[in-house]
Amino acid sequence: MDNSDTRGGDKDVGLEHAYRIETPEEAEGFYDRWAPAYDAEVGKNGYITPKRCAEALAAHAALPWAPVMDLACGTGLSGLALRAAGFDCIDGFDLSEEMLARARRKDVYRELAIADLSKPLEMPGDVYQNAAAIGCISPEYMPPTVLDEIVGKLPSGGCLVFSVNDHAAADGTIRGRINDLIDCGYTELLVADYGAHLPGIGLKATVYVLRRR
Repeated sequence: MDNSDTRGGDKDVGLEHAYRIETPEEAEGFYDRWAPAYDAEVGKNGYITPKRCAEALAAHAALPWAPVMDLACGTGLSGLALRAAGFDCIDGFDLSEEMLARARRKDVYRELAIADLSKPLEMPGDVYQNAAAIGCISPEYMPPTVLDEIVGKLPSGGCLVFSVNDHAAADGTIRGRINDLIDCGYTELLVADYGAHLPGIGLKATVYVLRRR
């Protein structure tokens, strides 16, 4: 597939390359380059996970008017879905400056800032009632304890919605960490729903909702 017309001549970005990223540094450069064409490409392939996640969070979250952190928000498709599901105070975080620039244009975020999910999160705890990490969890370039990091920023009763696609689920480490968080009593599993992610390329994902006890 020749993507030169939509990506300014850069053929090393797009869905066919997205699941080969191995480090945060690769991810940052990759998403900076992909940002101009991201919405069009994932839209063409029926990207449904933001809607699935936002609706799952809305079904279980307390205080939907309270601040939500949208991690790896990308160009803001997740923010649009969260807003449509009834959340109206959303802060977005992403590794890519170019993705954040496009998210800013959608005018759904209160604040936008850089965040690297491979490192400890720097935002203070108990600022956000709920959190979303949509279409971004990957054991290739972030530790499975990223889930601990996110849940640790929420108060008791706060919910985290996130998705794990077939590629990210393959080695079992993310599911293992989910089980650890449930088994130790730190979180409660409210949703584990396997379904469509990017129908255009036949990729599925599980949407999870964890509630901090």
